[in-house]
Amino acid sequence: MSGRTRLALCAAAATLMASGAMLPLVDKSGWLVQAAILLALQSGVGGLARRVPLARPLTVAVQALVTLLLLTLVFGREQALAGVIPTPEVFRHFGLLLEAGGDDVGRYAIPAPLTDGIRLMLVGGVLVVGLMVDALAVTFRTAAPAGLPLLALYSIAAGLAEDGAGWLWFLLAAAGYLLLLLAEGRDRLSQWGRVFGGAARPPGRVSAGLDGDGGALAPVRTGRRIGAVALGVALVVPLALPALDGGLLDDSNGPGGGGRGGGGTISAVNPLVALQDSLNQPEDREVISYRTNAKNSQEMYLRIVSLDQFDGTTWKTTVRDIEDIPSRLPDPPGLSPTVRRTEIQTNISAADGYAQNWLPMPYPASQVRIEGRWRYEPVGRAVVGDNGQTTRGVQYSVNSLAVEPTAEQLAAAPPAPEGVRREFTKVPDTLPSVVGETARRITRGAANDYERAVKLQDWFASDGGFTYNTQVRAGSGPSAIARFLDQKEGFCVHFSFAMASMARTLGIPARVAVGFTPGSAQADGTMSVGLRDAHAWPELYFEGVGWTRFEPTPSRGTVPDYARDQAPTDDADDPAAPEPSTTAEESPQPSQSSDCPRDQRQAGGCNSAAPLLAMDSGDGGPPVGMIVGGSLAGLAVLLVPLLPLLWRTRVRAVRLGVGGRTEADAATRTLAAWLEVTDTAWDHGIPPDESQTPRKAAARIVLVGKLEPGAAESVHRVAAAVEQVLYAPQPRLATGLPDDVRRLRAGLRASVSRSTRLRATLAPRSAARVMWSLSERWTVLRSRWQRRLAKRWPARPAAREGG
Repeated sequence: MSGRTRLALCAAAATLMASGAMLPLVDKSGWLVQAAILLALQSGVGGLARRVPLARPLTVAVQALVTLLLLTLVFGREQALAGVIPTPEVFRHFGLLLEAGGDDVGRYAIPAPLTDGIRLMLVGGVLVVGLMVDALAVTFRTAAPAGLPLLALYSIAAGLAEDGAGWLWFLLAAAGYLLLLLAEGRDRLSQWGRVFGGAARPPGRVSAGLDGDGGALAPVRTGRRIGAVALGVALVVPLALPALDGGLLDDSNGPGGGGRGGGGTISAVNPLVALQDSLNQPEDREVISYRTNAKNSQEMYLRIVSLDQFDGTTWKTTVRDIEDIPSRLPDPPGLSPTVRRTEIQTNISAADGYAQNWLPMPYPASQVRIEGRWRYEPVGRAVVGDNGQTTRGVQYSVNSLAVEPTAEQLAAAPPAPEGVRREFTKVPDTLPSVVGETARRITRGAANDYERAVKLQDWFASDGGFTYNTQVRAGSGPSAIARFLDQKEGFCVHFSFAMASMARTLGIPARVAVGFTPGSAQADGTMSVGLRDAHAWPELYFEGVGWTRFEPTPSRGTVPDYARDQAPTDDADDPAAPEPSTTAEESPQPSQSSDCPRDQRQAGGCNSAAPLLAMDSGDGGPPVGMIVGGSLAGLAVLLVPLLPLLWRTRVRAVRLGVGGRTEADAATRTLAAWLEVTDTAWDHGIPPDESQTPRKAAARIVLVGKLEPGAAESVHRVAAAVEQVLYAPQPRLATGLPDDVRRLRAGLRASVSRSTRLRATLAPRSAARVMWSLSERWTVLRSRWQRRLAKRWPARPAAREGG
């Protein structure tokens, strides 16, 4: 194994060892296998480029191009040309994935789910760092500075981890860097032998120059210094980087997106943090208890915050101003005095283990009485903690309105104000067209926005064959909603996101609310809300009523009376009843019986659950075989057209390389230089003529190629050296032949047209020698095989006729 190959392997190993610190950040480790495969391909391309050899900057450029192709294949093949060639749509898709990944990093507690965005950040980051390490350590032969990108990789992981990266990951990253330094030192020593300035090598030592008496090799000494600084910084930097805080429903006491800088604004966070994890908790721990004077506690959704900004990938809150909580909150926007409402009072207590910044309360609140640093956001009518204020152990009282519109009032609602329509019906261009097409198909025949909203709700809740399953990842990227509509399996996040998005495509103002369902009634008259009551639902705006709740999620929550098409049954939607099982086992086919009421079908009765569909959660990405096969196919698409160029560059480097110093080596170098002269002339349109002597062939090249005097003299010198080797009893050793060949090539390129130069570079005629060589080898192999067959099965003599 050559020194550079060993150094490249160590560079890749060091990158992977430093990447190990990222493993605790996510709940799946399959991304590291993908990164290792892609990193191996990236390093292999670098090794081939250096073997050609290509110029150092060109080598790095080729590796970067191949890295882009690999990332396109794995993460953007649907938007790419032929699945691997990047297009502007691919870069736009990457931007959306990275934005979604950034949101996921900010909203999930560690370990976070391996969404497509986070996976792109992890795999892409490892490849970028691997490219930098390979370029510094192998291509430019400076392994010591390569510790800086490795340090960055480790420090990011250590800073994001709650308690910093463990000591095992630090030792692993440090071992990888030291391995890289040792590999470079061994490579340098193998080139120079004993280090200059040292004494004789003592027994058992690599070189006397490595002693501690000042004779260490400069690069090794520099590597020691940089290594010591890098390892020291790796210990200090993680202490200064903030760890990721817990999510919306997490038990940690970190900030969750409240006020900042004195509470002037709400930061644009996505508060759907750990919602799915809460639904999947093995123990349904109580987070809130409350007592209310409401007649119907089934409608007591505890709303935390609304998500009103939709970018095609996810829903999140908008950056808005916040203010002190007024003694009496203003009336909700759009609510007409003609709509029936009742003011109720609810006393709420948050558990000591429940800490986040948004205050759960019934919607719409009219008065909030709470102690602490709390502020009010008027557009979403939310209360948010300021300067680290959380709900941990707080007790508060909320007066709210129980709004009871009728179906007739909603159906007769006039168009929403222009400002509301402009802000809350925005749909990005990246939203797949199937979302709007499906919404229009489902609501065909509806006379107004209310009927369209009810049709959307019923399609998700009962008529569309959807299945409730909390084990499905929400996914990320513009195609997540379209994938959910196709596979019809998910939990409240999927249903609320999809219905709100489809409503916007129909021109209905919509947003997504996050909070809790009413919970379970207790013997003492209170209501208990647990982690599994976490929920998300769409809110649609109707002028005269305001923001109105709908419930598209099957087997969760309650359908409001105004959204029912028939009166509810006496035993439906008991909040104390246990929820249906959400296991991933196959469910029976949905019942087609018309005797089953729609409300019971939504609640999970009448055997209405649709069969579970296999859904790609996106946490592991494409299979390893697909990555390897697709990567090889992408490399073939890139390299096959360049094979003549690469072969010609390699052959030229070998022929003009420095050989031995014996007479036999000098003769070999001279003949190789002459062969390079004839092939160079052939590439530029002067085919070789084997019948001519070297002197006549040189004169022909000068004449046909119209060479300048300098290049002509170079050709004649090479020809004279060849004649000395072929005919002189004691040939004189010629020097400077590689320079003569290079001057000839420069002269020919200057005398021909641009198209000829381009063909000589990309499609050299002399590449035909490859086919000649393969044909000769095939002939030799076939003859050898025939001889072996003849020896094993000799021909039998022909039988004589007659008897």
